[in-house]
Amino acid sequence: QVQLVESGGGLVQPGGSLRLSCAASGSIFSINAMGWYRQAPGKQRELVAAITSGGSANYADSVKGRFTISRHNAKNTVYLQMNSLKPEDTAVYYCNAHGVVALTRVGDYWGQGTQVTVSS
Repeated sequence: QVQLVESGGGLVQPGGSLRLSCAASGSIFSINAMGWYRQAPGKQRELVAAITSGGSANYADSVKGRFTISRHNAKNTVYLQMNSLKPEDTAVYYCNAHGVVALTRVGDYWGQGTQVTVSS
């Protein structure tokens, strides 16, 4: 069974930084893309950033130049470095693994979510 475990959320002041990590575990052969989504109260879940196994990344316009996504393929781990955080970045951040080829199933998986709060 594939599981995604996130870490690194918390409370930070505006202008501060946080680094999120997400590790996928289980009998995994490959993962096409990994990414981060976020959902603020009363809003729809939105893509923040995603990265393919080849290293191609894309970002939401609202985070370009402030957030950096990276990935360690051998560890099935994805990271999100968040700098210059703003109050509007406050949300629950979810890790996503897309196109996972595992022993028992091919599909997409989600983490449980980690809270990021930007406030003074």
